[in-house]
Amino acid sequence: MCVFRSCANLYLQLIDDAEGRTVCTVSTLGKEFKEKNLKSAKNIEAAKVLAETFAEKLKQKNITKVVFDRSGYRYHGKVKVIAETLREHELLA
Repeated sequence: MCVFRSCANLYLQLIDDAEGRTVCTVSTLGKEFKEKNLKSAKNIEAAKVLAETFAEKLKQKNITKVVFDRSGYRYHGKVKVIAETLREHELLA
């Protein structure tokens, strides 16, 4: 599972390294996220909602555990909230 942050948006991907393909992806630009009607797509609240949406999609695909790759970002703020939310949904150890 990979995290990417741009100046205005957040992106989460589940990548199957063995097959070299993306299994699941969500971003703050996606339809599921925009339906939540949040004020901003780049704050901590948005990161939590995005992680919850990602967890729901993974559970629909019967994926129970992922490895978290923070892509070199420091473990604080939005990245930390994403990881903690995935732990709450029992996807991270």
